[in-house]
Amino acid sequence: MGPRWKGKGAEAKALAEPMSGIISQLQSSLTHSDCHGLLSGCSVLLAAGAEQTELLIRSCFGQPIITAEKDKQWFQLSMEEAFYLRHSLGCLKIVGEDNHQRTDEELLQYMKSKRETFPDFYTAYSHLRVKNWVVRSGSQYGVDFVAYRHHPALVHSEYAVLVLSGENENANGRLRAWSDFHCTIRLCGSVAKTLLVLHINKNGHGSLSPSCLEKYTVEERTITRWSAEQCREVQTPETGSK
Repeated sequence: MGPRWKGKGAEAKALAEPMSGIISQLQSSLTHSDCHGLLSGCSVLLAAGAEQTELLIRSCFGQPIITAEKDKQWFQLSMEEAFYLRHSLGCLKIVGEDNHQRTDEELLQYMKSKRETFPDFYTAYSHLRVKNWVVRSGSQYGVDFVAYRHHPALVHSEYAVLVLSGENENANGRLRAWSDFHCTIRLCGSVAKTLLVLHINKNGHGSLSPSCLEKYTVEERTITRWSAEQCREVQTPETGSK
């Protein structure tokens, strides 16, 4: 199933402004502006200036928050997004409620305390982001993430993503029963998405530090519904005898 572009000129615009270039601009802008994110429960709040606001929106990081402030735009970043900006891109500093900057190790332990499966989900998120897929929450489709080829304003998402742990496949309770498997595939088909299952293998490493995450491997599997009505050969209409 190929990309479904939104409107005339959407594909050309995406090719002219590759996501890798936009993220590179964001990385540079956040680094030079010395932005700080604030831990807030299961998310990170970030106050951005005009330039960072434009780049965060174009690169699809976080959700804008409506506030009374006119000189800054606040964004709510998911834990995966915030840790990716901090650990993978190294362009965002994150502080706690005490206003002290957190190390990568402290952030990992904090986020694990909020959600035990965070190391698996972050590994899946970063695996797709590194390949320049735009990754957003898939809760409205009953999956963990959805993956876009470019900005959602230009193209529909192609993949509905489920994250499974190679050591504990029931970590998020998915695809353990045939009924869930069948319903998920049917749902993906009805919204024109391919089900992408990412199996996270820890290879015997834990999650005590971010360096452990670098040793994880990801196995990709796409699952589609097979129709018995499909035929391997092109059928030609039978001609009646004269």
